[in-house]
Formats: sequence, structure tokens, C-alpha cells
Amino acid sequence: MSKNLVIVESPAKAKTIEKFLGPDYVVKSSIGHIRDMPKKDMGVDIENNFQPTYAISADKKKVVADLKKSVKTATKIYLATDEDREGEAIAWHLQQALSLAEDTPRIVFHEITKGAITKAISNPRTINTDLVNAQQARRIIDRLVGFEISPVLWRKISGARSAGRVQSPVVRLVVEREREISTHKPTSSHKIKASLSNQDGETLEVRLSEDFKSKEDALAFVESILDSTIKVNSVETKPSKRSPKAPFITSTLQQEASQKLGFSVKQTMSIAQNLYREGAITYMRTDSLNLSELAIDAAQEVIISKFGKDHHQARRYKTNSTGAQEAHEAIRPTDLTKPTIPGLDDQSTKLYSLIYKRTLASQMSDAQLLKTKININISNRSERFIAEGEMLTFGGFLEVYDYMAADDKLLPKIEKGAALSLIDLTSKESFSRAKPRYTEASLVKEIEQMGIGRPSTFATMITTVQDRNYVVKDTREGIQREYQHIEIVDGVISESIQTETTGAEKNKLFPTNVAYLLVDFLVKNFSNIIGYEFTAKLESNFDLIAEESKPWAGVIKDFYDPFHDQIELAKDISRDETHGKRDLGEDPVSGKNVSVRFGRYGAFAQIGHKDDEEKPTFASLRTGQDIENITLVEALELFKMPRTVGETVDGETIKANYGRFGPYIQYGKKYVSLKEVSPEEVSLETALELIAAKEKFDAERIIKVFDDSEIQVLNGRFGPYIWNGKKRGKGQKNVTVQKVFGDKAPSDLTLEECKKAIEGKIKAKAKAKAKKSKKKVATKSKESK
Repeated sequence: MSKNLVIVESPAKAKTIEKFLGPDYVVKSSIGHIRDMPKKDMGVDIENNFQPTYAISADKKKVVADLKKSVKTATKIYLATDEDREGEAIAWHLQQALSLAEDTPRIVFHEITKGAITKAISNPRTINTDLVNAQQARRIIDRLVGFEISPVLWRKISGARSAGRVQSPVVRLVVEREREISTHKPTSSHKIKASLSNQDGETLEVRLSEDFKSKEDALAFVESILDSTIKVNSVETKPSKRSPKAPFITSTLQQEASQKLGFSVKQTMSIAQNLYREGAITYMRTDSLNLSELAIDAAQEVIISKFGKDHHQARRYKTNSTGAQEAHEAIRPTDLTKPTIPGLDDQSTKLYSLIYKRTLASQMSDAQLLKTKININISNRSERFIAEGEMLTFGGFLEVYDYMAADDKLLPKIEKGAALSLIDLTSKESFSRAKPRYTEASLVKEIEQMGIGRPSTFATMITTVQDRNYVVKDTREGIQREYQHIEIVDGVISESIQTETTGAEKNKLFPTNVAYLLVDFLVKNFSNIIGYEFTAKLESNFDLIAEESKPWAGVIKDFYDPFHDQIELAKDISRDETHGKRDLGEDPVSGKNVSVRFGRYGAFAQIGHKDDEEKPTFASLRTGQDIENITLVEALELFKMPRTVGETVDGETIKANYGRFGPYIQYGKKYVSLKEVSPEEVSLETALELIAAKEKFDAERIIKVFDDSEIQVLNGRFGPYIWNGKKRGKGQKNVTVQKVFGDKAPSDLTLEECKKAIEGKIKAKAKAKAKKSKKKVATKSKESK
């Protein structure tokens, strides 16, 4: 019996939707994109108005074949891919690849619930070619950039893998922020805080209204305060309110999940996508703040029943994004009667709860506060002390989201003219700070505000620059810094120099050495690729294709012609121009020049010049060091390595050093990574312990070796395997013993068997045998019927 066929993107979504539609429908998945431009060539006919060539991806041929079979027997076919440009493009590719009619019903929904699915089935439309063209224009431009600029980068910059049209401005943002930080010169000021008490002995924490530029000025104030009279000049109290934030869109969800839950951008989107597929939340790629009237009514019911009418306030938010894509809803739970969903893992539960609370809070009353500011005069000074606080008088939305306790900042009740006594006082030297390094979340906020990304691209932009090793997310220790400290305790003034840690960073984004070179090269030679305004304008043009049928080929041509001219000019740039050589000074021992630059294997320092009579010496920069900021002193320290630690019991020299993959010790031709101790500090005793552990591990790892052959049978993380003796990148091949030989003991394997396994001969036989066995079982089953 034939059924209606619904084609979606993901298998998980297919299962959920099939439950809602009943026995007359079968739901199949395309498992994402099924077609793309060929990998081996550009796939764009530049001379023929940029017409693309598409081919079914190798890993999707079986999926497409299966879908074609289902299409032949289906009564009616519905294309139900995601409700955004990419989803529209996938629907179009399915229509083309499966030879479906142009008027094949296309259904869209922003939540996977029975109501939404049945409504979509009842109100189908056809494929929106404007949305498809917008996505196609983006894809073609990205392909043109990748194919034309990547070979230039490979030849000109060591370590540069490619330069994406959207990712390159993101790298530039991180590089420019790092340069701002490195050139920032801190200025100091002296801030004064004090504890005062009233006649009832209640304590009041205050700050001075002005900061002092010098220690002398701060000390003069501290000395004068001992002889002063302190009185309350005014007490200002006024009501205030806090309003809830709008429900989540893609960028704000990524930011809030980072700040409150510590999730990465990629992690947030992955969890949200699973919640959407399970029918728990609405579509997670959106820049619309809109909530449906159904959701607003549902929120009202929940809020009134749980908190009362005074806590409810219906709100309709307007989207401010200038380049907002399709009018989706904001991200919200599909069922607001469910504050939790049973069966979710811990991370999904946390993200769902965040979305639930934010949605509910967006429809609640303002929080009411009472703000108090106390101004306090000092008899012999023009400066004044200030105390500020607030009291929560009505919780409103804060009872659901971002709750603040009522007594958080309560001030004692003090009247105007009241005399106050000094309990203690501190003057601390503070230093101005540069702008903070980006987190993943703050970088998403920046690119959203600049208009250089869209909800569907935020996560990809952030993860791609890290995957390409242009940006690293890192936690780094700070450095110790001294500061001036003055205090009054029990009426006695004391001065001291204290230390604090500054510059410590947690999960912040840092540019790699190659990122500096890449950005400088692109800014100089490809201003359109890396220009913020240009990138934002191109995104706006994609919006115009989607919304106003702007001709897509014209948008591509306007981009490509000047870009291609720049490609031709860039071919003449010498490699020496692109490798960021920086002279640091003179080596005090040899008198030779010390420089840093980027090379084939990363950033390194060099003493001397290649044209000198003696060959120059080299040392790799360590993790966290970069060619932009390293000092002469830090560079010279690199040449103190390798350090001789001692000898093994067999008389082999043990050396400690830094390498491409981190710190290590070496003995003979063997290496052991250092994790707990640095090469400068590792002792002979520790080194010998590490070597003994390494030898024990190696001994237990080897199951069998063969004379006159590199092949070995070894123990690995996933069980015994055969290794062909080649190193990674030079033809290495591993074969799991159990997959090929089943329960046969690894120690019983012969050299001939191992060779055949590596060549794939036994594996092929094992597959054929399994296939034959399966066929026999199927035949018997048929006969029995």
C-alpha cells in the first residue's frame, strides 16, 4: 500500500514527525545536504554567468538511491527541510536530484509538535527560488574565494590553509584586539574605599568620589582624613525598575549559555538542535524576537497560575536586526507547561531550563527596586564619600530569571546630618585595562552587531577559525604586578607594596602566529575579503536576493571581478614579504642580530643571518609566545635549550627541551612528554621515573615483532592492532586484529597474515564471507515463508 512521503533533514527529526502523522505517512531523512559542487574542481562556470555544477556527494549516493525508491511508490511527496535559506536550498537539491515536479509541496514549521506539523501539511507552498538563490550565491562566492585564494596562501604563507570570505574578518577581529591589548600602556590611579559607622554601630561601605593620580596625593588625603569630621550631606532615595530581556535569538542564546553554563558556541548549537529535533523547542537558528500569540497566551496562563496576576505583563518584542532573515519565532519551549523534560541529559536539561526561564520571564512584570545614594561630606576636603545600594521591593520577572536576593545591597537607615566615624580605609593603586580579549560569546555578539554574519553561520564562523588554527581558545596564567597600598587600621596609617596577578585569562580567544601574517597579507592585498563594511554589504545583498529577487549572478560578478584582479596581482608578492620578520636586538654573547619570524614549522627565533660565515642558530617559540610581542630577553632564553639533565643507567644523555608538540625529555632516539614540570625544572630523578614508565609502557605495548620486517602487533587504546611500521603522514596503516581475525590470539598471527591484513586482502574476504552468509539466511527465510 502506497503512502505519502515526507522528506526531512535529520533522522532524529524523521522519527519524531512520523509519530505525529500516523500510518498514512512515511518520513525519510536526507541526512543534511545531498549535493554540492565537486571537490576536485571549482564547479563554477565563470564564463557562463557563474552557473554552478552540482554532484551527489559520495557519502549520499545510497541515501539518494533509497529516496528515489520511496518516491516511486509514494502517493504524494512533501519536502520538509528546515525553515531557513539552507533548508530551502536542500529542498531544491532534493527536488532536482529526485526529479520531482516544480510544484512539489514544500512545508515549513518552526517547531516539531503535532499541531505545527499537521498545520504545515494542510498549508503547503512551493520552493522559494529567491531563498535558494540567496544561499546559492553565498555558496558560489565562498567556492570562488576558496579555490582562488587558497593556492596563493599556500605559496606565500607557511601554515595558512585557506581564507574564508566570512571567517577572515573574524580572524582580523581577534588579531586587532590582541594588537590593541599589546600596545596598551597602563596608567595608574589610586582609588579609596572606607568603612564608616553610625551612632548605632551599623557599618556603611563607601568609596571616594574622585581617584588620585599619584601616591603622594592619595597619602595627603589619607593623612587629612584622621583630623576630619564626617557627616551625611544628603540621602537620595528613588524608585527604579528592571525590565526582562527579550526571548532568545541564536546569538543571545549562544552568549547566555556561555556566560551562565560555560558552553561553547558549537556545543550550544548542537544541544539546541537536538532539543528542536525532539520537539522540545522551536527552531534554533533565528534572529526574530517574535513570539506567537499562542505562546504569549500560554505564558500568561503559567505565570498567573504560579505567581499571580501582578506578575504578568504581555510583551511583544520587535526585531532590531537590520539584516534579519526569514520571520521565524524566537527560540522558546514548544510547551510552556513543561519547566523540565524527563529523560534529557544534564547539559540538555540546563539549556532547556535557560530557554524556558528566559521565555517565561519575557512575559512578566518589571522588577521594582528602591535605589539609595548617600552623599557624605568630609570637613577638611572637597572630595566626598558615596554609598550606593538598592532594595528589591517587588520581584516580578526576577523570581524566574536571574534572581537577586532582596537583601543583596541593603544600606543602614541613615538621616541627613548624621555624624559618622571612620572604622578603616584603604587606598589601592589601580591600573587602566585594555579592552578584554574575546570569548566565543562576545565574538558572536560583535559579528552580529557588525552585520558580518547571520544566525545560521555564527557557530560555523567561530569554530572554523579555530579548526584552521588561526585562533585558539586558551586559559593562561597571569603575571605578578606590584601596586602601592595605603591603609588606616585602628587610627594608624601604614604603607606597603603588595602584589597581584594581572592578565590571567580563562577560555579567551588568542590569535596564532600565522593569523597575524594572514591578516596583514589579506588587508594589504585583499581588502574586500577582510573588510568589515564590504562583508556586511555582501550579507545585505544576499538578503536582497532572498527578499526582493535581486539577480544573484550580478551580486557574484560585482564581487568576483575585482577579487580576481587582486588574485593576479598577489602572485608576484615575494614569500619574504609575508613572513613577518622582526628584529629584536643584538645577542650580547656573539654580537649577532636576534630576530623572530614565521617558518615552515611555526614561529622561531634566530641568531645570525644566513649569509654569515657561521650558520645561524634557531629556536622554536614556545606555546603562548608570538612574533608580535616576544622581547629580546625572552628570545635569548629559548637558546638555553636543550638542557642536559643527566644520564640514564645505560649512560645515555638525557636532554630536556621544547618542541612542536610541547615540552619533552629525550634519551637516545626516544622521547617522553613533560606534563607536570617544565624542561628548566625537571630533575634527574623525575626524568628517570618518566623514562622507566615509558619503557614499561613500551614493553607491555609490544605483542609481537617479526625479523626483517617493520610490521609489529601492538596493544592500543582499542585493543590489539597490526602496525605497518610507518609514521603518521608517511603511509602509516593500522588494522584492528579483532575486526579481521575475530577471536584469534594476536600472538599467534604470522607475518604473512599480517601483510595480507594490511593490504586489505583478508578484510575483503571477511566482508565477502559475511555477505554470503547474510544472503543464505535471507534465502532460507524466503523459502520458509
